[in-house]
Amino acid sequence: MAVTDSLRERVRAELPEAGEIVDPALRERVIEAWATALAGSSFEAIADIRPSGNPDTPPLKTGTQTDHIRGVTRLAMRMADELVSMFPDLNFDRDILIAGALCHDVGKPWEFDPENQARWKRAPGAAGWPSIRHPGYGVHVCLSVGLPEAVAHIAGGHSGEGELVVRSLENTIVNAADYAFWRVLRAGGLLEDE
Repeated sequence: MAVTDSLRERVRAELPEAGEIVDPALRERVIEAWATALAGSSFEAIADIRPSGNPDTPPLKTGTQTDHIRGVTRLAMRMADELVSMFPDLNFDRDILIAGALCHDVGKPWEFDPENQARWKRAPGAAGWPSIRHPGYGVHVCLSVGLPEAVAHIAGGHSGEGELVVRSLENTIVNAADYAFWRVLRAGGLLEDE
């Protein structure tokens, strides 16, 4: 599938929090990242992606991958705002935080793609299973569309791979929001049985 204006519009509709990014060029690169990731997969929308943290982890009982992306973004924004209200010296870049939260899982269309999953399952020794996890592929997508290194860092380090680097402040916030999202919903019984 090609990156089209209608695909970009679909992404804008799915991720209204992108409108909170003040820098218009950064905002458009976030949209372009998701449009590019979707165009390189068999998915037509973020909501079509299995609503789970990894392809083999329990999905949401109700809701979509879009709800996850938006939820993590909103949690990250609120967490940062609350901490700054108590600790005004905590300096974070709000645009980078929002862009990074929105793009933290931009590699999922690659890793979750049923065609890729089937190919990797048939011959895991050929390229691995997966060949590249969503954090690593997300770095590729982010840098390919011209997003700042700070956003690519969040895509690449929001998950377990982030244990191998020193996370930025914004990445630390997104990591906490991402893990809180899944843990709270699991505790609340909102994930399918494992």
